[in-house]
Amino acid sequence: MTEVMKNGITLYRDGRYADALLEFLEQPAGETANNLELAYFIGLCYARLERYEDALVYLEQVVTADSDLARVYQCRILLAVVYSLTGRTRLAAFELQKLLEAGYESAQVFCSLGFVAFENGETDEAVHWYEKALELDEGNTTALNGLGFILADTGGDFTRSLTMCKKAVDSDPDNPAYLDSIGWVYHKLGFEKESRTFIKRALARAPDNLIIKAHLDEIMSAGGKK
Repeated sequence: MTEVMKNGITLYRDGRYADALLEFLEQPAGETANNLELAYFIGLCYARLERYEDALVYLEQVVTADSDLARVYQCRILLAVVYSLTGRTRLAAFELQKLLEAGYESAQVFCSLGFVAFENGETDEAVHWYEKALELDEGNTTALNGLGFILADTGGDFTRSLTMCKKAVDSDPDNPAYLDSIGWVYHKLGFEKESRTFIKRALARAPDNLIIKAHLDEIMSAGGKK
């Protein structure tokens, strides 16, 4: 592995995705296996930077040509999320079904299926997949947050919803998605002060997130104070 690749991977793991991307893009072409590893990390960087169309170009290369099954599986999961975020929900479901057909069942796959189902408006199916994720890993924060949000958003079990979202936030206090979810639960419960506090924290960490902005706007219009 070249020094450029090592530096890029270190930057990526430190969360410096833009800097990591610059390092990877300076890496000269080499053997096919090395090129696929490079494509993998470039795709990850673009996805983290929300440059989804660019991410797809590289992630699809890995899925098509890589012999590293673990990397292919990881790319299929990420492809499913990117496809869903860009409105390609059928392609998202296709990638995840490919994983299930290969016998690759994990909490991460089930969470991704739950996310895609929820994006498609299939709430019951989303709940089903998040529940399956929790059967495999009862402490999975993605599943706790996803299921907790859905239960609150659909007027389900608010007590369980709040408990789940609290666990997710306790595990990762700075995660904007988790902060938004627990804020939304408090809003549904009528605790507007707590709701504003958490959703403002979420927005401070993800100022361009349209969902968080919409949640804050709804809370304000419901009688909250800026």
